Amino acid sequence: MIKKVVKKFNLHEHDEIKQNLEYWLSKTPEERVEAVEILRRQVHGSTGRLQRTVKVIQRKSS
Repeated sequence: MIKKVVKKFNLHEHDEIKQNLEYWLSKTPEERVEAVEILRRQVHGSTGRLQRTVKVIQRKSS
């Protein structure tokens, strides 16, 4: 069974940006890179590389 977690904060005292910064600064660089890699895989799939986008532009000859 999944337990429900509820956290209450006073909006005038709660600083989410500061808490996020402190959290990520507490992690090692390797843990931060791994977190980015997990997010990249969620968005782009499990391919080893990002997809390359190419746009072909042709000039009109005068």
